[in-house]
Amino acid sequence: MTTILATIFVLGILIFIHESGHFLAAKLFGIRVDRFSMGYPPRLFGKKVGETDYCISAIPFGGYVKIAGMVDESMDTGQLSAEPSPWEFRSKPWISRFSVILAGPVMNLLLAYCIFVGGVFIYGIGEYSREPVIGQVAEAGPARDAGILPGDRIVSIDDVAVGTWEEMAQIVHASPRKPLSILIRRADSLITHIIVPKSETIPSRDGEREVGLIGIAPELLVRNASLVEGFRQGGDNFMYLTRLIVDVVGRLVTGKESVRSLAGPVAIARMAGESARSGFGTLFSFMAMLSLNLGILNLLPIPVLDGGHLLILGVEGVARRDLPLKAKLAIQQVFMFLLIGLMVFVVYNDITRALK
Repeated sequence: MTTILATIFVLGILIFIHESGHFLAAKLFGIRVDRFSMGYPPRLFGKKVGETDYCISAIPFGGYVKIAGMVDESMDTGQLSAEPSPWEFRSKPWISRFSVILAGPVMNLLLAYCIFVGGVFIYGIGEYSREPVIGQVAEAGPARDAGILPGDRIVSIDDVAVGTWEEMAQIVHASPRKPLSILIRRADSLITHIIVPKSETIPSRDGEREVGLIGIAPELLVRNASLVEGFRQGGDNFMYLTRLIVDVVGRLVTGKESVRSLAGPVAIARMAGESARSGFGTLFSFMAMLSLNLGILNLLPIPVLDGGHLLILGVEGVARRDLPLKAKLAIQQVFMFLLIGLMVFVVYNDITRALK
């Protein structure tokens, strides 16, 4: 039940935010919106208010806004045979049409950014302490085997006083497989441990180098963020994850990443449930990640996606004339078929992964 409710909550908000972007932009430019649907047809129920039918439809993994005078996924072209009316999408200036299409992904990107910023203000900024105080001990490692505990303070190593975490790390890194006499302070007691750092090879400017590790991490200190820090840290998180997503998309396009790694509705539902069980903070972080993904992927220049509509508008802007209606329909139909095929594959892949 948690998984179902979390999935409805997350997808409902993301779909509503995305479609609201298109809807509000269309209204701003005086374009009639015939339908605002949560879910894909067939229509289940709803209410018409003014010129717009607000409804819930049967297929829950998506939604759409039916904009008058626009060739979209509905393939409804009945109204396009007549001359454009002033309230139709096709009668508006190029910049207005571009803005209406762009507004959906932009709303998803804004939602992700707002959640990241909100998370910083709510949970604070984490900074690792420079003091040689142990914050975490790895489950398997020399420190755990020697009995080192979180909260222990390293006083000296081989009788060399240690004042900062960096000083301690330099000594340990320089001593792979070499026994070290480490003096720690625990409460009011001084305890000496003999620890042999394990050897690890890590990248360096000169290629690779061998370092010693004992399996410890410093204390993470959390403090409240100032107004400027909150927006800056939220922006840093936003940009870092954006680069990761763009990198994955690039790897998929170039064949370096298999399409089997794509997550579909089943995997998204599972992750939503796991996030909800971990708490609201984790659930909203997952929502931000998904919203960021949705915003970026929708900007890909693939027909039936918002990015595809923007590409067609760009071509029309350069050519200074609209593409023929038959060409637009053919492009939409071909890529809709391909998108449905990809969705079937992704769902099948989700199910087979879940059954393993």
